[in-house]
Amino acid sequence: MSALIILGLLVVLMLTGMPISISLGLTVLSFLFFLTEVPIESVALKLFTGIEKFEIMAIPFFILAGNFLTHGGVARRMIAFATSMVGHFHGGLGLGGVLACALFAAVSGSSPATVVAIGSILLPAMVKAGFPKSFGAGVITTSGALGILIPPSIVMVMYSVSTNTSVGALFMAGVIPGLALAFLLGLTSWYRAKKFNYPRMKKATWGERWVSFRKAIWGLMLIIVVMGGIYSGIFTPTEAAAMSAVYAFWVAVFVYKDMGLKDVPRVLLSSANMSAMLLYIITNAVLFSFLLTHENIPQQMADSMIGTGIGVIGFLIISNVLLLIAGNFMEPSSIVLILAPILFPIAMKLGIDPVHFGIIMVVNMEVGMCHPPVGLNLYVASGITKMGITELTVAVWPWLLTMLGFLVVVTYWPGLSLWLPRMMGMVT
Repeated sequence: MSALIILGLLVVLMLTGMPISISLGLTVLSFLFFLTEVPIESVALKLFTGIEKFEIMAIPFFILAGNFLTHGGVARRMIAFATSMVGHFHGGLGLGGVLACALFAAVSGSSPATVVAIGSILLPAMVKAGFPKSFGAGVITTSGALGILIPPSIVMVMYSVSTNTSVGALFMAGVIPGLALAFLLGLTSWYRAKKFNYPRMKKATWGERWVSFRKAIWGLMLIIVVMGGIYSGIFTPTEAAAMSAVYAFWVAVFVYKDMGLKDVPRVLLSSANMSAMLLYIITNAVLFSFLLTHENIPQQMADSMIGTGIGVIGFLIISNVLLLIAGNFMEPSSIVLILAPILFPIAMKLGIDPVHFGIIMVVNMEVGMCHPPVGLNLYVASGITKMGITELTVAVWPWLLTMLGFLVVVTYWPGLSLWLPRMMGMVT
């Protein structure tokens, strides 16, 4: 009964158009005040203690690093390197876009940032080269979603905060699925380009490739700084986030010099605004999780679901459907923070590895970012391409089907996610 009241109140508040973060907070306060004897003072205490986790500090640093890279010329150099490597295949610029998105994802941790950074440069070039705008939009919208699967990933940090799963293990688990999805999206782009005879670029010489690589090396080095630092034990994921912000600032301002010191305050302010928004969502989600735990709702749901005889396969189907439906109405951060505390205990009771379940959730978020009505990447891409959401939805469907197929694979093949962390001794 408590679960129905809580979820019903949350849905009603969200349907009024109220922001999800405020809906979460009001749901908790209303339920505690009217239907329990829990002192309201405990809410204030929970607000502070709930965000004391050290891992949360990684979020603003990764956001800041991504903003420096987006404005600092790194994306342009990555695109030049990517197109020099794969531009001679069918749909070369499209394949270059997929590779550039994968490379930028490995330094930004954000899907919208990847779409903006790569799409704003590559889409006009693709149209000028003779590609249909719909092809370019489909490539960039879906490939930009790699930003939350290829580490470092802000969404993975949020899952870690919600479930106390190792951030390092999650980052390592995202490497092979991220590369596999990038390959499949590239294969889809190549197939459609060959089918419709889209343009291909002149094959670059190895000398030209070396020049483009040398220009992009400072941005690519951030991958080594972050991932190498974490897995060599030099610093924690949170310290790696801080290092990435410092390194990105240094590269953007003093190495590439595409950003002046006068531009830094604007980037800092933009990063602070985005960080404050996410941290506000996190604090309210922590309250919501506290309420669910207090009412013993996750435990009751787990016992009820297991009591019906549902197995791992059935639970994963239900989880995927629920997460995909949620993707129609919420952005990834909110989905993870609301649904992880509910689904995670059930997954643990069924013996599903927490790291594997985290990757399943992240891939679901990727799909959700690319389909209407609240697909965040669709809205970002719409602003770049000046295409309507309906037109853009039609444009992305071939790549979206590829992502859905990949979701099935990553859901029922745990080894794809867990092989690398196991090799590193991070999971058993």
